[in-house]
Amino acid sequence: MLPPGLEHRPSTKPFSSPLMSKTPAALGYRMPAEWEPHEATWLSWPHKLESWPGAFEEVPGIFVEMSRFLAECEKVRINVAGPDMEAGVRKLLEEAGVNVAAVSFHHNPTNDAWCRDHGPIFVVRDVDGRRERAITDWKYNAWGDKYPPYDLDNTIPGRVAAEFNIPRFEAGIVMEGGSIDVNGRGTLMTTEACLLNKNRNPHLTKEQIEGYLRDYLGIRHFLWLGDGIIGDDTDGHVDDITRFVSPDTVVTVVEEDTADENHKPLAENLARLKTMKDQDGRPLNVVTIPMPSPVEFDGQRLPASYANFYIANRRVLVPTYRCKNDAVALETLQRLFPERLVVGIDCTKLVWGLGAIHCVTQQQPAA
Repeated sequence: MLPPGLEHRPSTKPFSSPLMSKTPAALGYRMPAEWEPHEATWLSWPHKLESWPGAFEEVPGIFVEMSRFLAECEKVRINVAGPDMEAGVRKLLEEAGVNVAAVSFHHNPTNDAWCRDHGPIFVVRDVDGRRERAITDWKYNAWGDKYPPYDLDNTIPGRVAAEFNIPRFEAGIVMEGGSIDVNGRGTLMTTEACLLNKNRNPHLTKEQIEGYLRDYLGIRHFLWLGDGIIGDDTDGHVDDITRFVSPDTVVTVVEEDTADENHKPLAENLARLKTMKDQDGRPLNVVTIPMPSPVEFDGQRLPASYANFYIANRRVLVPTYRCKNDAVALETLQRLFPERLVVGIDCTKLVWGLGAIHCVTQQQPAA
């Protein structure tokens, strides 16, 4: 835990440290797996009506429900625009019976609510039996400059680093948290459709991108999948298709209906996974879960997927979509996480914003 008085140290200047002259990997840092112990989960409170046109009024309630389950097992840190938004959110949480003693508010204005992609990506190292944390700060361009402005979102890692007096390493390239998943042992999984998309880093080759991930996240082994799911405006984030659930096991979504446009890309990714090995050369254990029935809004196919779950300390929050496969997904994930309570949260309205639970959360590892 942080020393007393450190949690709310206001600052407008990015934290500076001599550590920043070397890369995180050179200093022994690595990106931990999501199931490793958390101190907190970060959220950026939703406020942009245009992200959920015609459905926004139900979205804050979904964030309240997520906060309620998260506050049962770890701290919840919420980015808000300022005192007025804080007061409004606090009232919503209190009225819903959320443990507000476990909630802290941080006056970090945002353009939107997708904290997985604009929030701080933490790395850790162990020094003399003590866990040290740092923040890797990647450029954020709203998935290829699709939704400007995003200037406020792009400042969030730096603001968090300054507030908590945590070393910050600027990677200097575009990368979103939802585009990667790690097993904490040096293996990273991603997609060619996203990380190699020319709307991110057109000047970089695949090998150069891998070099940045090695240097800043401590990665030594890469697993590349192909395309993402239909309706995903992120160009194929991996957190909508395949996720690590342990160092050697992944869960991946499949579409059994051969007439569904998701069938082919998901079948191709499954075929790749069956040939893949971990950082020690051992085959992956691959578990499949079905896709939900198609979710549409105003005639638009949405990127609804059970893979967009979030692993908290003693909970796993899973998006559900009011269909029969909800139960199958929850039962499968409960078997994979026997020591955590798997909780379904109706995300039928949330996914109209083209993302679900994992997209709006970002973990802060325990010290």
